[in-house]
Formats: sequence, C-alpha cells, structure tokens
Amino acid sequence: MIVFPNAKINIGLNIVGKRADGYHDLETIFYPIGIKDALEVVEANELSFQSTGLDIPGDPDRNICLKAYRMLSLDFKIPPVKIHLHKNIPIGAGIGGGSADGSFLIKLLNEKFNLGLSGERMETYASALGADCAFFIKNQPVFASGRGDRFEEIELDLSKYFIALVMPDLHISTFEAFGGVRPRKPGVSLKELVKENPVLWKDSVINDFEQGIISQHPEIGYLKHLLYESGAIYASMSGSGSSVYGIFKAPLKLPELEIGNRVFYGV
Repeated sequence: MIVFPNAKINIGLNIVGKRADGYHDLETIFYPIGIKDALEVVEANELSFQSTGLDIPGDPDRNICLKAYRMLSLDFKIPPVKIHLHKNIPIGAGIGGGSADGSFLIKLLNEKFNLGLSGERMETYASALGADCAFFIKNQPVFASGRGDRFEEIELDLSKYFIALVMPDLHISTFEAFGGVRPRKPGVSLKELVKENPVLWKDSVINDFEQGIISQHPEIGYLKHLLYESGAIYASMSGSGSSVYGIFKAPLKLPELEIGNRVFYGV
C-alpha cells in the first residue's frame, strides 16, 4: 500500500510570546502544497525501514515513520511491516516533510489494518510525534496557534495561482532561528490578513523569522528578491527556513535561481 505525503508552507508567522515551558507561542497559516514523498508499507516477517531518494541524516532506526509504527503498536496488534520511504521533500526546508511522513504512516496503518481510528484520534497520535504533525491528518488549510499544534480551519484557496519553491544549500537550526526574534502581538490577525487578495500580502503578511535569518544569511533575502523580480505577487521564507517560495499568477521558469539551489515548479 502506497501513499504520497505532501509538504506544507507557512503563510505568515508571528512569534507572539514566550511560554513558561521554554517554547514559544506562535500564529501562522499552514497551507498544503504538492511536493510529495512516496511511502510504502507491506507486511513482512520483521519490522524494517529503508529509504531512497534524498539522504536522510541521523539514525534510520529513529526515523519518524518507525516512531509512528511503534507508537500505534503499543495500542493495537499490528503485524510486522517493511516501510519504504522515497524522500523527495527537501530536508531542513521548513515545509514539514518529516511531519508529513509520520502522520501519513498513521493514516496508512489505520486504513491497511482496519484500526478504526477517527480523525480526531489520529490527530492525537500525530501530535505525540511533533507539534505540527496533526495538521497532515486532515491536510487542509488552517490557522495554527500555540506551539503550532492548535488548529482552526480557514477558507483559503490558492489553486488558481502557481507556487515556486526554492531550497538553497543552507541549514538553519531552530536555535539560530529563534535567537533572532522578539515576541510581539500583531495588530491584525493573520486570519484576517489572508482573507485579502494575495496581491496585498507583501507588506502585511510577515514571517517574524525572516529579519534575523536574512541578517545572518543574506542569500535568503536575495532569493526572495529574485522571486519578486521574476513576478511573484508574494514571496516569503517558509517557517524557520531555509526554503523560500513565491506565489505567481502564471507558470514560469526561474533558471537564475537554479545555481546551487533546488527549485520546485508548479507546487
């Protein structure tokens, strides 16, 4: 059985406060996009995991797919399986590739082995894997708050637009990203701002991570500039980076962005 976990982008991101537990409260819009991995599960004599495509750093035995399987196996009698992940979503891009893989495995196991899990129950399991994982259960646009783990469904449809995403050869740690921000409460909620035409987002829909990260990594700012120069009506870093996306009214090619970068067209 094969599924195709998709990525997401953050449209705007406000860091609104520091919590007593050390985490930050944020507000952002999660929007699913069409960059996808491929995830296959077949019954086997013993549990195993293998990956192809992009190299996944770290210990394969700690991959989020295995974590998801082992978590469900504590509550359900699931036979051993062979998990094959073909990785295409860029790693460290701020677009939720790992979170999608773990959440899609929960959905896959629920369907394949008739576990009878409701959407709400699957979201509970997914939340145990990571703050944004539960988003990929329903996989619909949401306003996210808290640690990025509280969701409110919103009406947002960008299907008539064309999204290009650029992934530079650059890794930005979570520590580095948060080191450059100061919490603030926005004057107008993102829920209201994204109701406007995307043409109007440029000066109002802000990612609080950008200023600090661009000061340390000016190439991010340059990529954003090139997207606007190429005709984007809105461009932004996604999450804490390092990917940058542009929203366009029509398809185009961006050859000047491809040197040293991975570019995904038409997502």
